[in-house]
Amino acid sequence: MEPQAAETSLLRALEEELLRPEVRRSPDRVGRLLSQDFVEFGRSGRTYDKGQIIAALQQEAPDPAVQILLTDFSARELAPGVVLTTYRTVRRSGAAEPDLFGLRSSIWKLIDGRWQMVFHQGTPASGAWSDPSR
Repeated sequence: MEPQAAETSLLRALEEELLRPEVRRSPDRVGRLLSQDFVEFGRSGRTYDKGQIIAALQQEAPDPAVQILLTDFSARELAPGVVLTTYRTVRRSGAAEPDLFGLRSSIWKLIDGRWQMVFHQGTPASGAWSDPSR
C-alpha cells in the first residue's frame, strides 16, 4: 500500500536531507533522524549502528564539487506508521572521476510523532539506468 502523498514527499525530503553535507556533519540532526536501534548495511558491506554512523559522518570531508542526486523514489507502507523507501543515487565528483551509482532502501518508523529511520541499505549499482538530470 502506498502512503499518503504528503508522507511520501516528507520521507523523500528526509532522505535528501541525510545526503546534504551540513546535515551529515550535525550529530544532533542525524541523531534526530535515526532511531535508537538504527542499523545500516553499507555500500562497503559493513554493518553500522547509530553511534558508528554519527562518528563516521563526522569524519567526512565534504567536497563542494560532489553532487548526489536521488531518482526513482518510491515509498510503500509496510504497516501503520512503518514505510519502506527505495531509490537510486548517483554521486558526481566532476570530470576526473566516474559517477558512482547506488540502490538504496530505508525503513522509516513514526516514533513519538516524528519519522525516524530504523534501517538503511546502500548497494553499489551499475550506471545502466537512465539518469533524468543528464
